[in-house]
Amino acid sequence: MESTEAVQVIMVTLSMQGHMNPMLKLAKMLVSKGVHVTLATNDVARKRMLDSKISTNFTTINSTGRLSLEFFSDGLSHEFDREKDSGTFLASLKANGPKNLSNLITDLKANGNQFSCLITNPFIPWVPGVAIEHGIPCGVLWIQSTTVFAIYCHFIKDPDLFPNLENPNGILELPGIPGLTVGDLPTFMLPCSPSHFRLLVTEFISILDKVKWVLGNSVHELEEETVNSLEAVKPVYSIGPLVSPSLLGKEETIEGSVDMWRAADSCIEWLNKQRPSSVIYISFGSIIMSSKQQIQSIATALKNIKRPFLWVIKASETRKDEFPKGFLEEITQDKSGLVVSWCPQEKVLMNQALACFMTHCGWNSTLETVVAGVPVVAYPEWTDQPTNSKLLVDVFKVGVRMSNCEDARLSVEEVERCIMEVIDGPRAGEMKRRAVELKNAAKNALEEGGSSNRNIDKFIAEISCKPSSNNV
Repeated sequence: MESTEAVQVIMVTLSMQGHMNPMLKLAKMLVSKGVHVTLATNDVARKRMLDSKISTNFTTINSTGRLSLEFFSDGLSHEFDREKDSGTFLASLKANGPKNLSNLITDLKANGNQFSCLITNPFIPWVPGVAIEHGIPCGVLWIQSTTVFAIYCHFIKDPDLFPNLENPNGILELPGIPGLTVGDLPTFMLPCSPSHFRLLVTEFISILDKVKWVLGNSVHELEEETVNSLEAVKPVYSIGPLVSPSLLGKEETIEGSVDMWRAADSCIEWLNKQRPSSVIYISFGSIIMSSKQQIQSIATALKNIKRPFLWVIKASETRKDEFPKGFLEEITQDKSGLVVSWCPQEKVLMNQALACFMTHCGWNSTLETVVAGVPVVAYPEWTDQPTNSKLLVDVFKVGVRMSNCEDARLSVEEVERCIMEVIDGPRAGEMKRRAVELKNAAKNALEEGGSSNRNIDKFIAEISCKPSSNNV
């Protein structure tokens, strides 16, 4: 039988920060258990990392496993804006990716690599076909919530459960997922969503029969009813939360990152000077660009509330004219707030100065804030974010939902209401207590004997062709 030390895995992901981060964290988890991992992505990632002076090498500490990065072409130039024109990007990737990834695997095998498993990102549904071509068993890392996975499965396999997607207030009755409305669904399913996104979901669900393992970046105890309901549909091994060891109070054993933007370290220095539980942290992720109207309303609300804040706005240095007149000069002078283009989010969430997190509710951010035990102001925009907002506010009960007016504008009053409700409202104490409770549950899942740790050991045993000593 093959030893664990000899097991090699190749992982394939899109070069999008929110997709690469959980894949890298799973890779590091596998490496820490002695598995050799090759992480492959489209080559624009290498360009961005080098431009940001971020190393593409990894250093392993106290582990027999190893981790390396490889790149393949998606058929587009490095200058092409993949976030802005996602339709063209996905079409080019579908046309060019299979051949280029296959050639990469052929070259790696020629150099002596023998892969026991290929783990793919869920939103490149042609990858399992490449795995089959090379005779490699395939798994998928589901990088969103298990709830969203279940919704997509039901949507494709039993569309009668979704009779009307036009009414956002329409009530849905789905197995293992109580209390959902149409407005809580992932936007990729809705009639207003671009067709290439809906096609992506359909193609992914249709290839699940080619996938032996679905690894879920979640915690069994957080989504237990949903996970259990999937046993008869497509079982999910919950192996999360996939966050940095430092967020779990542990030492990093594999040094290196796949960050494509350099974070501003000044924000940690600034946070360290603030009072405990005083700072409002605002970040809407690596893709969504806030509108000028949203920036104006949030800035005005922050000025009115008079609380210190750390605000991440992508490309903020080029958007200074979108803030209220004098706002940036005033906060620079009185040091009441800090606006940066990017920050080390997990370090920020760990900082004792934080009072709450205003978030777009991407799943990475959702898990990070759960593990950090920080209450949230949820302001979802698209894809899985409305569903994650529902989980944070109504299921996990660690925050409030911030909503636009009927004219789709974000009001100053709504921003103020939500921040104050989380910080000083009548339910603020209960939200903080619940946040600590979920924090402990998430950490315990990765401890020896915890549900996620047992699942990852079971997975490694299966790809190693060895019997597992863990029963989940």
